[in-house]
Amino acid sequence: MISRKSDPVLRNYSDLYLLGRLVRQSKPYWPHISAILILRIFAVPLALLIPVPLKIVVDSVVGTNPVPQFITFWAPDIWINSDLAILTFAALMQVSIVLITQCQELGSYVLRASAGQGLLKEFRTRLFSHLQRLSLRYHDTQGTAESVYRVQMDAPAIRDIAINNVIPTLGSSLTLMAMVFIIVSIDWQLAAVALAVSPVLFVLARSYTTRMRPRYREARRLEGFSIEIIQQALAAFRVVKAFGREKGEQDRFEEQADNVVRKRLWLGWAEGIFGLMVNFTIAVGSALVLYVGIRNVLNGQLTLGELLVVLAYIAQLYEPLRTISRQASSLQSSLVSAERVFEVLDKIPDVVDKDPSIRLKNVGGSVEFRNVSFSHVGRGQVLDDICFKVPFGTKLGLSGRTGAGKTTVASLLPRFYDPDKGVVLIDGIDIREYSLADLRSHFAIVLQEPVLFSSSISENIAYGRPNASRREIELAASAANIIGFIEELPDGFETLVGERGMKLSGGERQRIALARAFLKDAPILILDEPTSSVDTETEVGIMETMERLMADRTTFMIAHRVSTLDICDARLEIENGIVTSATGSVEI
Repeated sequence: MISRKSDPVLRNYSDLYLLGRLVRQSKPYWPHISAILILRIFAVPLALLIPVPLKIVVDSVVGTNPVPQFITFWAPDIWINSDLAILTFAALMQVSIVLITQCQELGSYVLRASAGQGLLKEFRTRLFSHLQRLSLRYHDTQGTAESVYRVQMDAPAIRDIAINNVIPTLGSSLTLMAMVFIIVSIDWQLAAVALAVSPVLFVLARSYTTRMRPRYREARRLEGFSIEIIQQALAAFRVVKAFGREKGEQDRFEEQADNVVRKRLWLGWAEGIFGLMVNFTIAVGSALVLYVGIRNVLNGQLTLGELLVVLAYIAQLYEPLRTISRQASSLQSSLVSAERVFEVLDKIPDVVDKDPSIRLKNVGGSVEFRNVSFSHVGRGQVLDDICFKVPFGTKLGLSGRTGAGKTTVASLLPRFYDPDKGVVLIDGIDIREYSLADLRSHFAIVLQEPVLFSSSISENIAYGRPNASRREIELAASAANIIGFIEELPDGFETLVGERGMKLSGGERQRIALARAFLKDAPILILDEPTSSVDTETEVGIMETMERLMADRTTFMIAHRVSTLDICDARLEIENGIVTSATGSVEI
């Protein structure tokens, strides 16, 4: 069993705090949300009109009561001068109400879709942007799968809350108030009986929301672990197959999936029981209303038509109450997702631009580490008070055992991390004084495992300079000795390399990474084990390419094999985070 990192502890945000932040985040779409709410308000009088045709037919066609005064006020006499005319009028009124209601729902649907997708895109964009601003310390600790899950699965909370929770709740509240007003005007006793169940519903909803938040949080955490297992297995697919671990990974995933199923089933039962209690409470209220209503009809306090109207209104009165109670259930799941997103957004990047920062221009390329110490989370001290100075144009070879701190030195240069103590200087200035964009634009980096994207060869070469011309891309490919290979491909430079470049060999991927460095033409070059994963013949060709690339640049080259560093004119040996020896132009 592969060990799993410790779970992050979420801050305990209150519901009002989360809702307030979501409201502010939704500001660009307030006009859309306002329009949706207006349409919901427009639905209230439509809902009030729905039972009216039935009342007219029962009281004025089947019965002998006159047509209601608010109808005779504006309807021509010819529409209501006979039973047939009244019946026809009631039927047309019913059709008109339904048609207008459907048009209102169509407009509301279009606005909900537009606002919901827009909100989701903006929220995801903001979250993704912030994740990219966080340093490698955060991502080393948190893991890729958890970040992907929050972007894809948690970010939709803003749409669910703003569009599917808040607006229906506000609309239901307005409908509820309108229905209460109408029912009170007809029979206040029935209104009092109908509303008697409201305190019970409030207590049920309050108790449910208080108890369910931690359970929803746990479900999200377990689902995140499931995604992590998939991501790990697919990212290391060759290793899984090489060791015949398909069944083990399948079992690991199914075990975690079973945990998710059990948690979701528990939540389903809890939601079902909550819904059952809400519906039972409403059923008791309906039964009491029916009992009191029939007694009032028998006592002559109400007509049968008025009772039918009241019962229809009470059915619509209870629907908003049911909706509000139901929203309390789904809101908790969405608020947990929002909580997880804001927990990331509230992470303060530990590698940031200084205000104001210095523009980095005309780089000389001299580099100095002055009393630098650094530790990784969970690993302890990696670099311990190291000092050295590299003049411009030096080809510095870094050697040492695995874990000695060589890659950490290279990672501190472009500020992937900041040191715990000490300073890193370029041209005598602390690199924290420079803007990050300027600083990193002056580095070209070639890693042990070249990183290619699922796009064309030309796009991968031009990744560091997206606006490079085709001629510049071809020259960089030629400098990296890969132009012949590319021209033999059916699609040439437009050949797709596949996910992580897996359609190409290791040597071809590495040469494309070198072509990328040639094209960027940065004054400082970092080569981190660039030949460790290729054969001897390919290594010879890559070494020739790297010699040309290193010309007139300050270069940091990391290698385990000492022979690989023969092209360097200076050496620095690091052991256990301490500089043990230096040769050539490097000073310690």
